[in-house]
Amino acid sequence: MLTRQRKQLILEKLSTEGQVLSKNLSLEFQVSEDTIRRDLRELAAAGCLQRVHGGALPASKAVSSFAERASLGIEAKQRVAKRGAELISPGQVVMIDGGTTTAELVRCLPAGLSFTAVTHSPGIALALVDHPQVEVILIGGRLFRHSIVTVGAATMEGIERIHADLFFMGVTGIHPDAGLTTGDYEEACIKRAFSGRAAETVVLASPEKINTASPFRIGELSLINTLVVEQDTDNRWLETVARQGVSIIKV
Repeated sequence: MLTRQRKQLILEKLSTEGQVLSKNLSLEFQVSEDTIRRDLRELAAAGCLQRVHGGALPASKAVSSFAERASLGIEAKQRVAKRGAELISPGQVVMIDGGTTTAELVRCLPAGLSFTAVTHSPGIALALVDHPQVEVILIGGRLFRHSIVTVGAATMEGIERIHADLFFMGVTGIHPDAGLTTGDYEEACIKRAFSGRAAETVVLASPEKINTASPFRIGELSLINTLVVEQDTDNRWLETVARQGVSIIKV
């Protein structure tokens, strides 16, 4: 079998089963595990999968530039964002992560809703200017241009001074084994810190994030309380997530 054919079969198996193991692939294709690991390295370098210990997971498509991500699955993002906005009650302190889905969340907010928004995203803060009933706290730090959010020691210090009711966490990958992941190490740290200061953490999951993984781990799925997904999300996958203590909302 040609290398190209083997790689294609690996990707097909990954798409069908949600993960592949190097040892099993070695037996199936009757090649060494070194050969399989080389295949996985090359596929990972091409952005086709995310390597993990012992095998690989589907790679998230939500790690491209902010402008590219803004147009990815826009209708699905709008649906989960609309339901997410309904979770906010008047008077709450709500932390809002940066990202294209949380940007849609802000667009879905009722005009007269009064609450305090805490964010490290200049874009989110500017979008909330049109909501005069919302008190906006913008946490400073070093600007991470890829996601247009602040990161670093100053950001962490600002987060530690807040007690919030809700945190809307942005992720690029959600997988039962890999957990919650994102494309940048420092961003992962910031997201964990936000979650630690909120009574409830919510993830708005558009389809391209589901059952995929990115290089940097935010934490176990149990780090979040609520997951908002589309109605046609695979029920078996959702059952696996629910077993880790996550409440599911379908839209």
